[in-house]
Amino acid sequence: MATEVHPNSSVDPKAQLGAGVRVGPFAVVGPNVVLGDGAIVHPHAVVDGHTTVGAKAEIFPGAVVGMAPQDLKYDGSPTRLEIGAKTVIRECATLHPGSVGGRAVGVTKVGEGCLIMAYCHVAHDCVVGDHVVLANAVQLAGHVTVEDHVILGGLTNVHQFCRIGTRAFTGAATRVSQDVPPYLMADGHPARMVGLNLVGLKRAGLPPESISALKRAYRRIFMGTRFRNSIKEVEAELGEFPEIRRLVAFLESSERGITRADLAARGKSEAG
Repeated sequence: MATEVHPNSSVDPKAQLGAGVRVGPFAVVGPNVVLGDGAIVHPHAVVDGHTTVGAKAEIFPGAVVGMAPQDLKYDGSPTRLEIGAKTVIRECATLHPGSVGGRAVGVTKVGEGCLIMAYCHVAHDCVVGDHVVLANAVQLAGHVTVEDHVILGGLTNVHQFCRIGTRAFTGAATRVSQDVPPYLMADGHPARMVGLNLVGLKRAGLPPESISALKRAYRRIFMGTRFRNSIKEVEAELGEFPEIRRLVAFLESSERGITRADLAARGKSEAG
């Protein structure tokens, strides 16, 4: 599988290109970039910095990947951006490497099989898991963690240091300023929990008994008035389910606080 580099592209001779890489016209690939086998950089895309792009990943026109983070503390250090295999980065998205100082870890990670749609932003020191979908213009501030199989609706913006738990879902234009627990749906400005991500859980093949346990946990924890006590009660009653253990661990480890339920939507919640 031959590597194809268009003569009108700018690929630094120090860049490492795997087998079958394709670089389109007027694309830019910097000296510290590693492109895995079969990766595609479309015309007018920029890949720079200490950036590793996994096999068969695809970067569309206008995307800017690996340029210096938008952080006043950044001092030019060789921080990193790592992008997993088969991840697709669409038009005009921006993904930045890690930063320095404070709680920065110096690396931004995006997992395998993700879809980063047009105009999304992944800021410094974010960690995005596998098979995540960021719909158009999702904005992740610095140090955000997005776990596996999350879907964030278009125009969702996430405050720095927030976490989004596995298989969570947000509606369009949701403003997330506190952690969104796994398996749940959030919507609104500011975000409020509106029930379980039932469609996502069924598509994932979760057993009916696990979904039933999550429904009971949601009602107890989010629809009641004894939040902290309810977490302990749910753990004691339903802790045999791995999904419940993961939910409880997420809630108990939160630093920014947890997005709470929209009690006005009690009768409409899919958890009901």
